[in-house]
Amino acid sequence: MECGCPVCRTARNEHPELQSTQASIAISADGEHWFLINASPDLRQQLIATPQLHPKAGELRHSPIAGVILTNGEIDAVAGLLSMREGSPFTLYAHERVLAILKSNSIFNVLNEKNVKRQPIAVDQAFEPALSDGSPSGIEILPFEVPGKGAWYLEGKAHPAGGDTVGDTLGLRILDKASGKYLYFVAACARVTDDLKSRLQGAALVFFDGTVWRDDELISAASATRPDRAWTYFDVRRARRHREPRRPRYRAQGVFAYQQLQPRLAAWLDERKTAEQAGWHIPADGMEITL
Repeated sequence: MECGCPVCRTARNEHPELQSTQASIAISADGEHWFLINASPDLRQQLIATPQLHPKAGELRHSPIAGVILTNGEIDAVAGLLSMREGSPFTLYAHERVLAILKSNSIFNVLNEKNVKRQPIAVDQAFEPALSDGSPSGIEILPFEVPGKGAWYLEGKAHPAGGDTVGDTLGLRILDKASGKYLYFVAACARVTDDLKSRLQGAALVFFDGTVWRDDELISAASATRPDRAWTYFDVRRARRHREPRRPRYRAQGVFAYQQLQPRLAAWLDERKTAEQAGWHIPADGMEITL
């Protein structure tokens, strides 16, 4: 709410349809049991607005959320976990480096490990998240490394898991085992490498979190003194110029919660038109996609 850029002012005062929460998705193979990919600070608002994620009628303590898969340890990915402290069991899947961050911060102890199992995941090792009763979910998830950096709030401090940075930022390939169809979720990605382009080739659906339009966007908005690449946000303008990656569906909601970093949300801005002409789709909150 502290941002006073033209887009944010317009979203607050003139065009509330431009308002959006932070990037987070829910996936399901059966429409009844769900897994969250990251838990944004807006999670409570997102859950209230999504009937599929509401408790069953007549049950005092119930949640259709069987698990949460974290792709990084940034506040934007983990803060929403604190809204899930009401006692319903689920499994938290994350790389050991991210789990070490949670373990080092006692506030996350509100997620009692008797109810919230913490399950390590590893780069390039596929796993099938389980439902709350332990049965298979029908979803296979393959974590892989993408360019990024450790959580910014740890900058200049010793990481709880040590110095190796592998696992700080993950992308996910999410496969429906029954149909063989798959999608990709890539958040907090600093740049598109040849390896990433190769992985995404042929995918039916890609959620890609590209927060800024250009590297100097924060500086131009007078809200920072260093290039946005220091924050590991993807330069969408550069992606278009180099055609990286072409025509996936595009998750335009920024990981960093400032709408001046998201000018393509405003329908009248040239940046949005350029992104759409390049084949990107910019969804609103609550968008549903069936593979």
